[in-house]
Amino acid sequence: MSNTAEAVASSRAVDPAVPPAVGSVQSVDRALTILGILARLGQVGVTEIAVELGVHKSTAFRLVSTLEAHELVEQTEDRGKYRLGLGLARLAGASTARLDVVQEARPVVRRLATECGETVNVAVLSDRAALYVDQAAGGSALPSHNWVGQHIPLHATSNGKVLLSGLEADEVDRRVDHLPAYTETTITDRRLLHEGLDRVREWGYAVATDELEVGLTALAAPVRSAHGDVVASLSISGPSYRLPELRLPDLVALVVEAADDVSRRLGWERR
Repeated sequence: MSNTAEAVASSRAVDPAVPPAVGSVQSVDRALTILGILARLGQVGVTEIAVELGVHKSTAFRLVSTLEAHELVEQTEDRGKYRLGLGLARLAGASTARLDVVQEARPVVRRLATECGETVNVAVLSDRAALYVDQAAGGSALPSHNWVGQHIPLHATSNGKVLLSGLEADEVDRRVDHLPAYTETTITDRRLLHEGLDRVREWGYAVATDELEVGLTALAAPVRSAHGDVVASLSISGPSYRLPELRLPDLVALVVEAADDVSRRLGWERR
């Protein structure tokens, strides 16, 4: 048995693998176990991986090949050995970037909520939806709904429109492959959606009144990375009767200023 195989056997003795969860998909469980092996041992060959998994070498090779295709593992210069790939670094970087946005936005979000007296949210793109990652309640008498952790449609919300405004047209269509109506004022025409996104890009903010829910108004502005990419959206929302059209210009100024503040904290400079 090779030294690496002995290390595998030894590590199993002191740190036995967690058994698959009930109802787990075996191939997924095995693939995740491979990532754990590589994280623990650094560089491992297919034979050693097969020993760890208790499967035939050909099965281990197919699993490793799939992970390699997604850049989650890569071959080392010592052919036949594998290590963790750059794909994992990208995934970790995306998670870190999201945490950075929340961390840098939090004091701004709290200050804005106090200043405007309404609910302030931070949202990021999550495949075909907007994901709320932070929220601060204003001083309004009515309790606000907690949106953190919830996904909302991109085409029917101010946050969603701001996030879409940072994408190319074909990417917008990929993420918004259908336009369901939530109210009578929800945009359900693709041409109108793209025209609206052009205005968001020109104006630097988005407004959605009664589009997701009757009686709900929200306005949002983009948060940008150091490279100028739209990485998040910052919004003010509340009952439409508290956010009438006459009040919107003042609120737009506040939310744009706050989003720019967060962007500067992330290294962005307005040119």
